Amino acid sequence: MASLCLSSSRIVFLHHHNPCLSLKFRPRISNLSGLSHSASDVSFSPLRLSSDRQRTASVSAKVEKRRKRGSSVVCYATPMLSVHNLQWISTISCVALMLTRGTGIHKSFVVPLFALQAPLGIVSWMKGEYGIWAAFLALLTRLFFSFPGELELPFIALLLVIVAPYQVMSMRGKQEGAILSLAISCFLAFQHFSRAGSLQKAFDQNSVLATVAIIGVTIVSILFLI
Repeated sequence: MASLCLSSSRIVFLHHHNPCLSLKFRPRISNLSGLSHSASDVSFSPLRLSSDRQRTASVSAKVEKRRKRGSSVVCYATPMLSVHNLQWISTISCVALMLTRGTGIHKSFVVPLFALQAPLGIVSWMKGEYGIWAAFLALLTRLFFSFPGELELPFIALLLVIVAPYQVMSMRGKQEGAILSLAISCFLAFQHFSRAGSLQKAFDQNSVLATVAIIGVTIVSILFLI
């Protein structure tokens, strides 16, 4: 009891004579309240999270729309006369020259022109299993029956593409192949228009298809070289 009374009296004495010491023992309520407010501010808010997600989704949707618009513009800006389309135009023109009769050209030159300018899909089909079977059946039929004159050149073109070595077919799509195709097409155009007699006769009813095919082959060969 004596010790407790002495300690309490000492604390009271210090409090009266040195008030700064008593301030040290006071809790800092203001700082704790500030921490509580900051903790409440940092607390999880589902409404704010949902709004942030909505903003992110809207921004991504706008970016996707811009990308789609840009891709559509690029697709519309693609030229119609692409390499693939030019190859198909040349192939159709060569087949028309093989089958038509209204021209005086040497049709054997159309076969290498077809092999140089045909699309890759057609060449792959000819060199594949289906092309080999088609050539085998056509050759087997040719042994016992006679082909019409118009079907001889397509059959020869099929055999030429199948047996052509790699060094020859590698000229496709290169400058050497473009120069050779242009030389063949110019020679065919010279033969056709010179034997027709005049430009008006070249567009007669009997030879208009051959004239259009030769013009198409020549233009395609020039575009490939450019």
